[in-house]
Amino acid sequence: MPELGRDRPLLVAGSIDTRLGDAERGPQVRMNPADCAARLLVEGELAWVHGPRRHELATVLPDEHIKRGEVVVRDVTAASPSDTVRVVKPDLDSHTRRGYFA
Repeated sequence: MPELGRDRPLLVAGSIDTRLGDAERGPQVRMNPADCAARLLVEGELAWVHGPRRHELATVLPDEHIKRGEVVVRDVTAASPSDTVRVVKPDLDSHTRRGYFA
C-alpha cells in the first residue's frame, strides 16, 4: 500500500543549532508548504517530529526554498542531517487517552 502524503517520511536536509544569546531559539521544523498542506499543518502550529532516536514537539515554519520531501530542523535533538523523520500533527481530539484527562 503506498504511503499517504501525511505519513511519508522526510529527509533532514539541514540542522540549525542555536546558542543561548541568539534572538530566535527553540525547536522548529521548516518544510515545503506542499508538505505542510499534506499534513494539515499551518505556520506557527506545533507538530511532533518523530526521529530515529526520540520524538519531540517543534513549531512549523513553511519555507518555499526547501525541497518537497525534505526538512530543516532547528534545535531538534530527535534527528540529524541525513536522517529521516516523520512530522505529524498532534491528535488532540482523540479519546484514546481518556484516563489521563478525566
